[in-house]
Amino acid sequence: MQVTETLRLGVWLPDSANISSAHDGIGHRERLRERLLRGGAEALADYELLEFLLFAAFRQGDTKPLAKVLIAQFGSLSAVLNAAPEVLAQVKGMGDKSAASLYAVALAARRMARGEIENKPVLGSWQALLDYLAIDMAHLTVERVRVLYLNAQNCLILDHHVGDGSIDEAAIHPREVIRKAFDIGATALILVHNHPSGNPQPSRADIQITQRIAEAGRLLGVTVHDHVIVGRQGHVSLRGKGLI
Repeated sequence: MQVTETLRLGVWLPDSANISSAHDGIGHRERLRERLLRGGAEALADYELLEFLLFAAFRQGDTKPLAKVLIAQFGSLSAVLNAAPEVLAQVKGMGDKSAASLYAVALAARRMARGEIENKPVLGSWQALLDYLAIDMAHLTVERVRVLYLNAQNCLILDHHVGDGSIDEAAIHPREVIRKAFDIGATALILVHNHPSGNPQPSRADIQITQRIAEAGRLLGVTVHDHVIVGRQGHVSLRGKGLI
């Protein structure tokens, strides 16, 4: 009976050791929870916060080793939370349930960040926009092009995913970008794309296509406010660099 119970728990230890381990695990979770609630935003290290998030998927046991493995494999807490759930599920010790738990956290963070810019003038909420773009795009492994279309009050009316791939006229056509603005009644736009390399500095192609779209917009009364390039190392504003 004792052997059966030990096998059911999946641990090859005497029952007394199992009980001690279970009590230690419960105590550790309670101490971590107490630090989280009383210690403020920086109370937990990144691996401890990830460890805590994994409690939702693992009702008992020590999640610290798995948290450390995930951060070591992906490079950072942000990279773990931005990883695709199917990739997370393949890590030894993970699975669909634990991957879904972490994916839900990432989606919640994106929606919170997006909520900070919805129904507000984007130019007056610029840092909130940058935060949203960083959460949503900084860790992408493919280059993604988006156009944020704004109304006359500079509120976001459409976050348009143009496509994936290098930003040049093969992927994004100035005429189509401006035509879309007319179709939805937008009066301004912000171009956005990411650099999977992590370095957000603009390439010559980035600058050229931005200037072509800005010129097309000037001719037709659609303002191109900026082109923001996002990377893991930060962001670059082409308007801020005087390139628009």
